[in-house]
Amino acid sequence: MKHIIRFSSIVLAILLLQGCAVQKQLIPTGGSRADGTVKLSYEYGLFEAPKLDAQQGMNVALQRCSAWGYSGAEPFGGSTQNCINPTNNGCSRWLVSIEYQCSGASHPLN
Repeated sequence: MKHIIRFSSIVLAILLLQGCAVQKQLIPTGGSRADGTVKLSYEYGLFEAPKLDAQQGMNVALQRCSAWGYSGAEPFGGSTQNCINPTNNGCSRWLVSIEYQCSGASHPLN
């Protein structure tokens, strides 16, 4: 009986670890000055449950847009998720990208 309880405790611990919330930072990974778009991304692994700070992403996008002469930035909405480490059983690592549209050109782009 002790072995069953111990085994159950181990299984429960593994299941709880699978969904560990991990704070992720969005970083610039692409975009186009001419189109006024900024692409921000983060990676996460199999046992992570990523948590994002939407304001952090907006600040990064706005900083990039401002450097290009725009006064604002807005997320397009949604995200794309691609497997970057496929395994025989699925995927163990993903790349998630969110695109932002720069807005309100304050002066002409050079």
